[in-house]
Amino acid sequence: MGRLEMEMQSVVSDILRDYDNGRTIDSLNPLLEPNKEIITGMLEQLFHIVYPGYFKDGTYRYYNIQNMLAASMEDIAFHLNRQIGIALRAECGGRNQGCRESECTMAESIDARAECMTIQFFRRIPEVRAMLSTDLEAFYDGDPAAENVDEIILAYPGFYAITVYRLAHVLYLLGVPLIPRIMSEHAHSRTGIDINPGASIGRYFFIDHGTGIVIGETTSIGEHVKIYQGVTLGALSTRGGRQLQNKKRHPTIEDNVTIYSGASILGGDTVIGHDCVIGGNVFITGSVEPDTRVSVRSQELRFDRERNTVEAVESAVMDASWCQEL
Repeated sequence: MGRLEMEMQSVVSDILRDYDNGRTIDSLNPLLEPNKEIITGMLEQLFHIVYPGYFKDGTYRYYNIQNMLAASMEDIAFHLNRQIGIALRAECGGRNQGCRESECTMAESIDARAECMTIQFFRRIPEVRAMLSTDLEAFYDGDPAAENVDEIILAYPGFYAITVYRLAHVLYLLGVPLIPRIMSEHAHSRTGIDINPGASIGRYFFIDHGTGIVIGETTSIGEHVKIYQGVTLGALSTRGGRQLQNKKRHPTIEDNVTIYSGASILGGDTVIGHDCVIGGNVFITGSVEPDTRVSVRSQELRFDRERNTVEAVESAVMDASWCQEL
């Protein structure tokens, strides 16, 4: 036996001993936690149901829409029911502080609760599709670069992120632990758009470009809201740690608000009134009255040809160029 093999055997023994410390990260049973690969696979299958004319599972040959729908839902329901059951057991098994409340009664067995949550989720898919139909309309009406709605459904990362959010939000409201966050973080990794499944978002929601958007768990967004890339709707401070759980930490955005790129709006007491326009790169930690335009003081670029430098200088006037469409 060579030196490498001998050393690796020693390292394996060291790591196995490290697993005996009894910490959360030392769990050796993968069946105790939901399976990320199965959950993200279910998510892709759900797109076949939400947008039947745009996404199709090439594994099967369907002769009519009923067969397609029945086969897809049966497969998703089987896996979703099992993953919800695993998530409920993990939450109620002692590592956490107790089970979350849900529409399914706490007196039911975990298996019965998982079945109830699975059924309730599927029953709400028509509601989700109704919301997404308004989002699609907002995208098409608000983006002159969109050639047609097919392009939005098939290619726009913002619309993908919103679809995942709307599905995950239903599971969140049903009290399903962990799985909604896995879904939203999958969308985050694919699109760069981070929407917590606990956020409340109204109809006709439009994300333009999208990369770098962050929407926190207790954010409340009204109808006909438009958000550009790099916007943060976040908490003012998280120094309170776990004591802040279940408290309003993120802002409220009322109807008909447009928020341009790079803006940060923070705090649970912050309310952006209806019909406001928030300019790019502003930093807001207090409420804004309805029908208000907020901008930063513009900057001018000063060119020095001799030193070959560029210097930013604040202008004494306000600049309205930030509110032009990108």
